[in-house]
Amino acid sequence: MAASEFASKWVMRWAPQWAPGMSALDLACGGGRHSRLLLERGLHVTAVDRDAEALLQIPEPARVLCADLENSPWPLGGERFDLVLVTNYLWRPLLPQIVEAVAEGGWLVYETFAVGQEQFGRPRNPDFLLQPGELLAACQGKLHVLAYEDGVVNGARIQRVAARRLRPHLSPPEWPLLESPAPQESAP
Repeated sequence: MAASEFASKWVMRWAPQWAPGMSALDLACGGGRHSRLLLERGLHVTAVDRDAEALLQIPEPARVLCADLENSPWPLGGERFDLVLVTNYLWRPLLPQIVEAVAEGGWLVYETFAVGQEQFGRPRNPDFLLQPGELLAACQGKLHVLAYEDGVVNGARIQRVAARRLRPHLSPPEWPLLESPAPQESAP
């Protein structure tokens, strides 16, 4: 089975923008469903999670780091990546490091649960649920936000953002617009 079958639709929406050879950070990656997708696309992946057993599922050549992101210092120092990917994870004290880890011209693709999720299931702890606009605010003034969504998707209350760090010599209008799929015609 292709890794894309298990990937978030939000992640898959942006995947055509990532080229082989790019560096990618899959943060709080668990068993690596997105790490595998990035490896299949030819990216150089650094996968980070605190669950050493789950990390064993991530294939080579990924760089695998076992780190407790909530109780230890940021494990990546000043490293920057062409893609920083976070799904289903929130630890507010790390938001500045996550944004800072995006290289010039690089991407942040982030999707996680928001307040209101407690009506649908776990997580219910407000420490792990984004406040309205919180993910967007974490990016503003630091990254150029290409898309932001806040709502119910597939029975979960989420926020998600796709953003890029501008290169000093580029402005957003110089980036090509992303193509949307053509609407499908319905049969008469």
